[in-house]
Amino acid sequence: MKTPDTELPFDLLIVGGGMVGAALAAACSGRGLRIGLTDARAPQRDWPVGEIDLRVSALSRASQRLLERLGQGPSVWERILQLGASPYRDMRVWDAVGGASIHFDSADLGEPDLGHIVENRVTQLALWECLERSPDVQLLCPTRPAALTLPQERKEGAQGPVSDLARLTLGDGRSLSARLLIGADGRDSWVRAQAGIGTSGWDYDQRAIVATVQVSESHQATAWQRFLPTGPLAFLPLADGRCSIVWSATLDRASTLMALDDAAFRRELEEASQRRWGGVTAVGPRAAFPLRLQHADSYVRPRLALIGDAAHAIHPLAGQGVNLGFLDAAQLAEDLAEAQERGRDLGGLWTLRRYERARRGDNLLMLGAMDGFKRLFSNRNPLLAAARNLGLAAVDRLGPVKRHFMAEALGLGGDLPRLARR
Repeated sequence: MKTPDTELPFDLLIVGGGMVGAALAAACSGRGLRIGLTDARAPQRDWPVGEIDLRVSALSRASQRLLERLGQGPSVWERILQLGASPYRDMRVWDAVGGASIHFDSADLGEPDLGHIVENRVTQLALWECLERSPDVQLLCPTRPAALTLPQERKEGAQGPVSDLARLTLGDGRSLSARLLIGADGRDSWVRAQAGIGTSGWDYDQRAIVATVQVSESHQATAWQRFLPTGPLAFLPLADGRCSIVWSATLDRASTLMALDDAAFRRELEEASQRRWGGVTAVGPRAAFPLRLQHADSYVRPRLALIGDAAHAIHPLAGQGVNLGFLDAAQLAEDLAEAQERGRDLGGLWTLRRYERARRGDNLLMLGAMDGFKRLFSNRNPLLAAARNLGLAAVDRLGPVKRHFMAEALGLGGDLPRLARR
């Protein structure tokens, strides 16, 4: 890794070194580009044995393929497996109102698993270690951005490349320039705000409570999710027999749950999960996060692109947030590689709009689907309850339909960026 200088010209400058931003840097490394990545803090390097990060992700097969293809020598995915990943083979979903259920089994697709539960800090550390071995990547950390200047958008029909560069000033006074600046700085993106890109969406008036719990019986390497009228409760299996929970609840319900002591919270968990594993015997620290649906009005400007949560934020009920972000990174890396091969401007709108067209529709479809599921299941309306129970039961019996849903969730389809395909 190079030592930063006072003036830093880059081909690609990524603001946000989380999982998605780091994945993009790794995907673009090795192509003769000067790549910079800024973040306010470095990833956590170590943690006590047995401690589980409060934030975990269910990584799909498409995300796994991307991570398998990143890194020289040991891949990012190999490092993740060394640090710890928990495969799950089955998923069981059932409705609290009506009791209908559906069971997804990886064996029905001839796959060894449906995905892996991985701590976010594990994925980020594996990616950063990959970047630290990359001579064409400079990690500017810890630092915060202070000012951003972008060229004006060209009028329709104007000829020639965009001539100016994106210019970023850091909080320590350093000045950076880039042919393309990428905002990978999360749902409350500073880059998006500085670029004047608005968003559409709404707050869910829910919070997601996360914690690690011990159950008294085997979780059977199965992801469990129960739809409650106040929001879904998910138990995600960990390799040591514990589960990571994500309990989405209304604001009042979430406040009540967060105020309980551990014993009372365990009892609430047991009741909400119908004691599927014989009981909850221990609960770790809890945290709660506000939930929102959000979609950027545009993913691109001249010299600028948004990826991951900076472009779209989704309800966590199906765990698709980081998987969508990884697909953004894979698609943008593919389009930038093609632009290089054709001698096109990396920060020009011809290149960037290809990326936006490829990802915006798919992301919007997933955001709409998850919003629809949330509204369908998080209510007590008897007509909707009857309809969703009929739907769950019908899909559970229709093998081809169920396999299609599993294949799409896993990322087994062909309409994917090259880095994420089979």
